[in-house]
Amino acid sequence: MKEQNQHRYDDIIRLPHHVSPTRPHMSAWNRAAQFSPFAALTGYDDAVRETARLTEQPVELDESRRAELSERLRQLHEREAERPRARITYFVYDLYKAGGAYVTVEGAVKKADPVYHTVAMADGTVIDMEDILEVEPIF
Repeated sequence: MKEQNQHRYDDIIRLPHHVSPTRPHMSAWNRAAQFSPFAALTGYDDAVRETARLTEQPVELDESRRAELSERLRQLHEREAERPRARITYFVYDLYKAGGAYVTVEGAVKKADPVYHTVAMADGTVIDMEDILEVEPIF
């Protein structure tokens, strides 16, 4: 049977490859792109990347550290009119997974509000004082 099939195409097997005189040659990249919409696992790579993404848990501060942060925030509040500059590291909760990450912002402090327990930066960032890990005044 195999020998019969082998002879079946002998008349065309050695013909030159057809090249269209009116259509440009398609690159291998474009030819492969034709089949990309048929990917069976659309979104799989994104799901794997999301699962592998690491998050942190917020650090629990001891009383002396809390007192130190409270004093620095009080100083910022007293100097609000001067628009003091500070570098603040705080925890941002992840929207999709448990935990989050620490972020550091630097800039002018617009308002350190002891009533609402927030710090508003001049760039529009609003930080919950409970999430602050570090406050470094910049003079």
